[in-house]
Amino acid sequence: MKKVLILALFLFMLVDQTIAQEVIPLYGSKIPGAKIAPADYQETVVTAPDGVIRISKVTEPSLTIYLPEKGKANGTGVIICPGGGYSILAFDKEGTKVAEKFAEIGITAFVLKYRLPSDLIMADKSMGPLQDALQAIYLVRKNSAVWNLDRNKIGVMGFSAGGHLAASLTVHYNDMKIQNAENISLRPDFSILVYPVISFGTVAHAGSVRNLVGEKPTPAQKTYFSNQNYVNEHTPPTFLVHANNDATVPVKNSILFNEALVKFKVPAEMHIYQGGGHGFGLYNKTTQENWFESLQHWLTANKFL
Repeated sequence: MKKVLILALFLFMLVDQTIAQEVIPLYGSKIPGAKIAPADYQETVVTAPDGVIRISKVTEPSLTIYLPEKGKANGTGVIICPGGGYSILAFDKEGTKVAEKFAEIGITAFVLKYRLPSDLIMADKSMGPLQDALQAIYLVRKNSAVWNLDRNKIGVMGFSAGGHLAASLTVHYNDMKIQNAENISLRPDFSILVYPVISFGTVAHAGSVRNLVGEKPTPAQKTYFSNQNYVNEHTPPTFLVHANNDATVPVKNSILFNEALVKFKVPAEMHIYQGGGHGFGLYNKTTQENWFESLQHWLTANKFL
């Protein structure tokens, strides 16, 4: 994938497909809080032996937009945060392929290519990804009319560490890290968390913690990034997916978040599978249930679809 080098919108049609992709930069000429990247710090795109496209060293964050077929859009939008332990982005498996599924059911999907935490390119690496997520929902809601979106039906979704980022946006949307002169609401209307990292406590994914806040996080950082601590009655409705045998991100992460949602009577649904492990993406091959279809039913029941 080529870096986004222009500030204007770049629109192109996929050959023999009905879904249009639009790639837009997340910021203008300057990213607040960013440092000039060293010459050898270049975005890297690798297709691994498992076929998954992995992106690292992101310096120019962007949104890749998947539009439903003409006449099928229903006004709902979702920002997708791919996972990768805050080290890489599993950009197709937990990003573009998911966006295609949303477009098929009339939802406009925005795949967020967010900056991965690095002291080399950020003044505060712990806040860089959240800043990008806040900027993403700011742009989508500000320009909702451009994509024929209902401003009250814009959600966020994340997988694994991307689920942590989505959960961080879900609970920390009022923590201003971006320029927002228009005072646009940065609260997602709904949240979808798939085998998410939630807690930076005893059930944390060590790699995500280390990459985001370093080897020795402060107690304040552990508390802030344990997102279940900040759920309240204003937290958006949430749909969670996890596997009991997830050996990478313990299922307790989703359970903690769900318990907090229940405490504050936030509409929530959680699907915990017997098997599937970690990183199954759209398809958990150990079960006949299709979690994306269950998500579609949930979105419909909550009037987001």
